[in-house]
Amino acid sequence: MDAGGLDSDGHGFRNSKEMWREEIGLGEEEEKDATCAPAAKRHGWYQKGISYWQGVDASVDGVLGGYGHVHEADVKGSESFLKPLLVDRFGSERRHLVTLDCGSGIGRVTKSLLLKHFNEVDLLEPVRHFLDAARENLAPEGDMKEVVHMPVNFYCLPLQEFTPEAGRYDVIWIQWCIGHLTDDDFVSFFKRAKVGLKHKGFFVVKENVARKGFVLDKEDSSITRSDLYFRDLFKQCGLYIYSSKDQKGFPAELFAVKMYALVCNKPKGGRNKRLDYTPALIKQSH
Repeated sequence: MDAGGLDSDGHGFRNSKEMWREEIGLGEEEEKDATCAPAAKRHGWYQKGISYWQGVDASVDGVLGGYGHVHEADVKGSESFLKPLLVDRFGSERRHLVTLDCGSGIGRVTKSLLLKHFNEVDLLEPVRHFLDAARENLAPEGDMKEVVHMPVNFYCLPLQEFTPEAGRYDVIWIQWCIGHLTDDDFVSFFKRAKVGLKHKGFFVVKENVARKGFVLDKEDSSITRSDLYFRDLFKQCGLYIYSSKDQKGFPAELFAVKMYALVCNKPKGGRNKRLDYTPALIKQSH
């Protein structure tokens, strides 16, 4: 899996280990136990990302990196992926569904997609002014007694510091935020988050994908991984790809975007095919 990559300045890396050694200070001994990475450099990696988004306007155009016009295509693609999964996993009978929106930003995905399909949505977002905007954007209208689809909890925490309540969620939705996690925190997050899933619950990861290897964005401390890179990390997490789909209708200059449904137990059969991607750099958040 460990192909080379580039950063946003055009600097090349032979492999991801070399990149992480440079970014968070992993030496030969620390590579055996990535949790030993120097605390200051690791903190700096995450603080740089938070600082970048703290300077971004709390609007659809802001959180979509100046590409606010892709919002409708994004929601349409997500819905076409999610709806059959809900029926396949939970059946067609009506039931009370709960989801977690990770990297929720201003509540864009919660409002336009998740509240249509889930009775309760929790939002997880580390940037305070985004989360404040989400509270306003999702404020219920009318009689609260009649509201059957509603946001419940607003957590101002980064993924690497969050542990979900055991057995609370049918779906954990993770879109355009997992690229801010180092590989070891990526694996650690999913191992903790598994506990938050109900029976037959699943993760959805929707992310930019690089053509091969990875692309490191030096400005906001994020990494765009290839499909093979993602698959290797999912394996380390003990997760299986239940279904996957490519996002359609985005401008050609953007990174390709892929959606993965991930489960904790190996599914029967397989329906995935490997596709090729042509990336271009873009920053995106909910």
